[in-house]
Amino acid sequence: MKSSAYRADLLMLVTALIWGSTFVAQSKGMEHIGPFLYTGLRFLLGALAVLPLVLLARAPDGAARRRFSRPMLLGSLVLGLVLTLGINLQQLGLLFTTVTNSGFITGLYVILVPIFGLFIGMRTGAGTWGGAALAFIGMLLLSVNADYSIARGDWLQLTGAACWAIHVLLVGALASRYDPVRVAFCQFVVCAVISLLLAVIFEPIVWESIVLAGPAILYGGLLAVGIGFTLQVVAQRDAIASHAAVILSLEAVFAALAGWLILGETLSVRGFIGCSMMLAGMLIAQLVPLYLERRRLPVPVQQEPAGHH
Repeated sequence: MKSSAYRADLLMLVTALIWGSTFVAQSKGMEHIGPFLYTGLRFLLGALAVLPLVLLARAPDGAARRRFSRPMLLGSLVLGLVLTLGINLQQLGLLFTTVTNSGFITGLYVILVPIFGLFIGMRTGAGTWGGAALAFIGMLLLSVNADYSIARGDWLQLTGAACWAIHVLLVGALASRYDPVRVAFCQFVVCAVISLLLAVIFEPIVWESIVLAGPAILYGGLLAVGIGFTLQVVAQRDAIASHAAVILSLEAVFAALAGWLILGETLSVRGFIGCSMMLAGMLIAQLVPLYLERRRLPVPVQQEPAGHH
């Protein structure tokens, strides 16, 4: 394996670690400020972190204006709206469920992508359906309460995961046509503006509270959005599809570890079995189709890793 592929694996592992541990920052931030304000400030900071990449990006002669064309801006607006919905559902869900549950249920987006892809003509094989069934049973074990109901926060996370799946499909449609850095910057701005408007309408805004939430905002904005996104862009150039599938699925595991180390969260035996089944389902849903495709095509298939933080 080439050294560039090893580097891509390492960068994706760091990205998964950052994104997984960000669930803790999201939870801690809401000890001081509301979910919309936290999201708005976080993505405003993330947009500012990515701005130098936008300004430094070189365009071919005559292409600079086209990079901010109307179709690109409209596509980025739609992407930003889906991102805003997904991230705020995730943020609200953290008020009512644990970091561990949030990480694993959010991770189900990797299974929902090929299922939703059926509506736009994508083919979905037995591996995806088998992985989805395993992950669904795992989620029931993790989320169903003693009274046989699923916690409100877990429903919010699952709805958020559906938004992330739609987001991944939209990114796939836009990434091949437009500069991914500029598209990302635009969607971050859209998310920041809408979330801050919602915060002004629905939440108290107190400067002292923002200062107290500062470390969590910095972590979620600079690390998860700014640095995490940049690492992903660099890594995806040399990423091996099967490696990306495994490593980025570890985000859920890192979320659980961070919840345990920092917040003192624990899992019951049933919850642990459920998480294990969900992780296995995520991996099966991604790796089986890649294995079958590789058997049909001897040329290695490259796949763009998708992120949701």
